[in-house]
Amino acid sequence: MEDIKGMYKKIVKDKFPDTIKIDMGGQVLLYKKKVWNIYDADEKCDVERGLRYGENPDQAAAMYELVNGNIVLGDVSFFDASDGLTSRVTEKDMLQVGKHPGKINLTDVDNALNILKFLDKKPACAILKHNNPCGAACGSTPEEAFEKAFWCDRIAAFGGAVVFSRKIDVETAKAMVPYYFEVVCAPDFDGAAIDILKKWKNLRILQINAIERLHEYKFKRFIDIKSLMDGGIIIQESQPFKIKGKEDLRPAETVYKGEPYKIKRMPTDKEYTDMLFGWYVESGVSSNSALFVKDEATVAIGTGEQDRVGVVEIAIFKAYTKHLDKEVFKKFGVPYAVFKLEAEKGLRKMDDLIEIERYTKEQKAGLAGSVVVSDGFFPFRDGVDAAIKQGVTGVIQPGGSERDFEVIEACNESDVTMVFAGQRLFKH
Repeated sequence: MEDIKGMYKKIVKDKFPDTIKIDMGGQVLLYKKKVWNIYDADEKCDVERGLRYGENPDQAAAMYELVNGNIVLGDVSFFDASDGLTSRVTEKDMLQVGKHPGKINLTDVDNALNILKFLDKKPACAILKHNNPCGAACGSTPEEAFEKAFWCDRIAAFGGAVVFSRKIDVETAKAMVPYYFEVVCAPDFDGAAIDILKKWKNLRILQINAIERLHEYKFKRFIDIKSLMDGGIIIQESQPFKIKGKEDLRPAETVYKGEPYKIKRMPTDKEYTDMLFGWYVESGVSSNSALFVKDEATVAIGTGEQDRVGVVEIAIFKAYTKHLDKEVFKKFGVPYAVFKLEAEKGLRKMDDLIEIERYTKEQKAGLAGSVVVSDGFFPFRDGVDAAIKQGVTGVIQPGGSERDFEVIEACNESDVTMVFAGQRLFKH
C-alpha cells in the first residue's frame, strides 16, 4: 500500500494538452496550460511543473490561462486575456514557492478574490478552506481585518488560504506568523513582512498586483462552464449581481390571502452595512447557506446544508463552539477541547472552564446584535426564529416564499428588521 503521508508530497504528472481551443459559433477562446519553472530541492535545479495535483493526490490536474480571444453572448463575455488574476500567476509572483500550488490552493485564492472584489472601501481579508470562507472581515488596517476574519473560526482556518485586498505590512505578518496557513496572497508585501512569513518554509506566498484594481471585476459577467460526469457540459451566465448598495434592498413585504404584511422597522445604517457586507461574502459560500455578521465581520458561517433551518442551527452551533475555543485559546494557549479534557482530569481549574462557558452563553457567542444572511428564501419561520433567539437584529434574504408573511410576523414580534434582496445567491 502506498505510504499515506508520501502521497501528499508527490507531484502527479498530467497528460493534458498544452493548448485548448473553444469555438462557440465562430467565437474562439485560446487557452495555454500553465507551467512554472520551480526550483526542486531534490533535483537541485529548476524543474518545469504545472499544478501539484488536483482535488486529491491521485488526480492529475492542469490550469489554463486565457491567452487570446473572447466569447460574447449579449452582455456576458469571457474576460479579456489581459484581465487574468489567479491563472496569470508567474514564477516571479511566487515570492515563496513552498510545496508549489495545487488545484485547491489556487481555487481557494480565486474564490477569496470573488468575495474581496466587493469589499473595496476598506482593507479586507478572506480566509478560505475547501472553497468556502472560514472567516471574512473588513478593518481599518489589514491587521485588524485579518484578526477579525481569523477569530471567526481559528480551527477551520488552520491550513487555509489567506487573501488580502491591501498590502501586507509588518504588523499583519506578525499577527499571522504564529498560525499555520497553506497560502498567503496579497497585492503587495513590505520586504520585512515577507521575511517574517518565510518562517513557514512550505507556505506559498503569492503576489497578485492586479488585486489593486479588483474593484473593476465587481460587476463584470462571464461565461461559466461546468463539466458533467458523462462528459457533457453545462454553460451558464454568471450571476447578474444586482445589489450594489442599500438602495437596491427593499423592506420585506408581501400579500397573503389578500392581506398585506410589512416589516415594521427599517434597518439602521449599521445594519445596512452589515447586510451588504454579508451579502457579498455570501456570494462565495456554497449553497444552501446562512451567515451571521456583525461589525463587517463574519461571526459564524453555515455552508451547504440541505434545509434552511438546519443551516441556521449549524451556524449557531459553530458560533458557540468557536467562541469557546477563541476565549480559551486567547487566555490559555490551548484549544477548548483540550482545556475541557484537562479540566475534567483535574489538570486545569474547572472554575476557569465554567466561567468561560458562562461568558459565552451570556454573550450568545457574539451573535447578539448581528444580522443573519441567507442565500435562499426562508420557506418557514423556524429558521428566523432560531436566529432571533440568539439576539439578531436584522435579516437579509431573497424573499419570494409562499410563507414570507409568517417570516415577517416573526421579525415584527421581536422588533427585528428584514430586507429582501430580490435574487437568490446559490453557488454549487
